[in-house]
Amino acid sequence: MRKITYFAVFEPSVDGAFGVYFPDLPGCISIGDNFLHARGMATEALGLHLWGMEKDNNIIPVPAQPPFNDIPTGSIIVPITVFPEVVKNEMDNRSVKTNITLPAWLKDLAEKQGVNFSQITQAALKEYLGVDRP
Repeated sequence: MRKITYFAVFEPSVDGAFGVYFPDLPGCISIGDNFLHARGMATEALGLHLWGMEKDNNIIPVPAQPPFNDIPTGSIIVPITVFPEVVKNEMDNRSVKTNITLPAWLKDLAEKQGVNFSQITQAALKEYLGVDRP
């Protein structure tokens, strides 16, 4: 399984929190209440950032090696590893909301019979699109 590692810069703040950024990936930033929380949030931010770049067909930059220029004093450089296929699978299979329009009488009848609108809609779309995917 493919894995990607980038170095993150953890900048401590006076209250014990950490701001995090990735020098190789402008705009990929995060924060955490403490170091462990910041590391978890950095991993999530990196995974989502790379997922978005791949989804948009952007070129993923080759990770640079430290030392980086202009790192603030007291900062910590930490390698962060993600598995892009895991993130993609999670994002592709997350539940999302969508609105549909139905005649009021049909909605009322379905509700009286305890219909699960999400389940019925998913089943109908899968059948209509010829998809056999959970």
